[in-house]
Amino acid sequence: MSYWVKKGLKTGVVSTRYPKQEETASGITPGLPQITDNINSDDLISVCPTRAIHKTDEKLLLESSLCIHCYRCSRDTKEPLSWSEGFEWASFEKNSTPFSSTFGHSLHICVVDSGDCGACLNETKLLNSPLYNMHRLGFFITPSPRKADVLLVVGAVTQQMKGALLKAYEAMPTPKKVMAVGTCALSGGVFEGGFIAENGVSSILPVDITVPGCPPPPLAILHGLLSLAGRKNIKRGTK
Repeated sequence: MSYWVKKGLKTGVVSTRYPKQEETASGITPGLPQITDNINSDDLISVCPTRAIHKTDEKLLLESSLCIHCYRCSRDTKEPLSWSEGFEWASFEKNSTPFSSTFGHSLHICVVDSGDCGACLNETKLLNSPLYNMHRLGFFITPSPRKADVLLVVGAVTQQMKGALLKAYEAMPTPKKVMAVGTCALSGGVFEGGFIAENGVSSILPVDITVPGCPPPPLAILHGLLSLAGRKNIKRGTK
């Protein structure tokens, strides 16, 4: 026991200080592509496999809910896009609100893999690692939807998982919130419009908050949970 006490004192706190302090360590996020006013290239539209980059009224736009982080916009075009280094990507859907202050420091989360490739699920699992240590913030994973406040969904919602996802949602007590994590959960990703999966979680459940990315880093997911708990002010979507 004395060995581990000494080792702990020597090592110190290894968990991220986020959200109390800004996290500036390298490698904690892949970033997101950024559209700037001076870029107007059809090459960008042609190389994007999911139409995340498109034009509206002759203005180039990026829809992060469709971005699969293929990096073609930064490698395979004459006008490469720069990528941000942030991770606070969560966004409330229209008319959705955080939990009341009663839930501010204690949320139980049921994670449902609705057809994930493994990437978003693995990033979610890292929230329990020493670096991110979600328990310090009052967030806990529960295997039972009957004890969950938040339904965190990853994956494109395959036909085989559609029924199970609906049952999990119906089993949750109220008030309850749904968080869609990752591009597939937001829009269907590369499977959008296909016969094998739905076009994201919102096609079958009322989604309250979305976290884009393919996959989003753990801190982006943590940002979404903090926002649901009312401990972070974030932007609001239009859906």
